[in-house]
Amino acid sequence: MFNITPMVRNLLIINVVVYLLQLSGVISIETFALHYFGSDYFRPIQLFSHMFMHGGWGHLFSNMFSLFIFGPMLERFWGPQRFLAFYLITGLGASLLYSGVRGYELNQLEEETVSYIANPDPNRFYNYMEDHFSGGYEQGFAVEYRRNPDNESYIEESKQAVRYVFSRMYNSPMLGASGAVFGILMAFGLLFPNLELMLLFLPIPIKAKYFVLFYGAYELYTGFNRTPGDNVAHFAHLGGMLFAYILVKMWQRNDYQDNF
Repeated sequence: MFNITPMVRNLLIINVVVYLLQLSGVISIETFALHYFGSDYFRPIQLFSHMFMHGGWGHLFSNMFSLFIFGPMLERFWGPQRFLAFYLITGLGASLLYSGVRGYELNQLEEETVSYIANPDPNRFYNYMEDHFSGGYEQGFAVEYRRNPDNESYIEESKQAVRYVFSRMYNSPMLGASGAVFGILMAFGLLFPNLELMLLFLPIPIKAKYFVLFYGAYELYTGFNRTPGDNVAHFAHLGGMLFAYILVKMWQRNDYQDNF
């Protein structure tokens, strides 16, 4: 605890204070969490502000715990200024990759939504809701709609439900320091690959490079195989790792050249 480095300490404090301000209503998710570029709620500042916000105490704790464990060694290795630059750049990179993937997903969803509204059908309605809406909908309505597929009020209600789901997903924000934290994990694995870690949930030693490889593979798998209700921004995590890899390799090359 007493060996925590200055920049890591400052980032921990900022993240906790911002979350307390969220809880008190001084800072709103609508304004500062990252929305899709096409959303009416998007503001450029969100590209940075989102990484200091969190969706709950568990979300905050997991990110800050990882920052506390892995951040100090990187700050001692790079110095506080470079560490802060790394943290912000990987967080920004995470948001950019996430937004790109999100744009593709929303474009697909928009096409599916427009297609349904043009040709409503009980089975298509059921599949749409199963694929895109985890909040639960009135199962009784789906049953009645199947029994009465030509009922105009049911058709209109299904259209309104589909429009609601699309709007909700289109304006759903992303928040958290996870992109920057996964960037820190990647850098740790690259710079200290053979350092053995003792995992809390699996009390056996594992080298940092294998830990990072496993985590990256898991995020890649879950990113491409998302289930309804999965609100984890897996591609933001991958974006943080990707930008971290690029940044570490670039800095290593530049430092090597500066020494000759």
